[in-house]
Amino acid sequence: MLQAELHCHSALSYDGRDPVDMLLTQAQAVGLDVLAVTDHDEIDASLEAAEKAPDYGLVGIPGMEVTSAAGHVLALGVQELVPPGLEFMETLDRIWEQGGIAVIPHPYQKARHGVAPHITGEELASADGIEIYNSRLFTGRSNRQAEGFAERRDLPMTAGSDAHIAEMVGQAVTELKTTDRSLDGVLDAITDGRTSVVGKRTPWRISFKQFGGGMKRRAKQTLFSPF
Repeated sequence: MLQAELHCHSALSYDGRDPVDMLLTQAQAVGLDVLAVTDHDEIDASLEAAEKAPDYGLVGIPGMEVTSAAGHVLALGVQELVPPGLEFMETLDRIWEQGGIAVIPHPYQKARHGVAPHITGEELASADGIEIYNSRLFTGRSNRQAEGFAERRDLPMTAGSDAHIAEMVGQAVTELKTTDRSLDGVLDAITDGRTSVVGKRTPWRISFKQFGGGMKRRAKQTLFSPF
């Protein structure tokens, strides 16, 4: 069984803080086998992390968190940027064209760009997997909604720390029932539903710290943008 972190952010995300080497070091330190860096509408840091991952004893999964017109979609196993702003199903098509898989993070968290309020149940069920445990939660209700939907539709389930600072990498883990330490092996285990989830809530003080840091970095980028 492999322990995978499938949802975290580097400094390349507008609300992330740390470089990929810190994320990789943390993943190694907490005993993970697989790491996917999924920056918001960026892929360069994830490609770097995937290339460096073997040096840390890890399987690196290239990917990103795409902002579709309906909300966020995790694109796992892609090598090229999936453009933001596309309709939900077109976003999924772009991911599949690259041989990647589409996992829907925090689908019921409207304030965090969850897609569920903006698409049909059939469209949501067309994804390759549903993130049923996101550690950046306040009440847990949205996670329970996601789990209930995935169970009713018999969809693969994943977890993610949604870490925006290195210390939180591994806070939520997807356990993959496979010994195949390859990109295809990991993606196949997810789409086959050979997963279980383990996670714990990100401490509120850390969540507020991540949120506050993201707001500051976004404001700074806006202030110094040439456009």
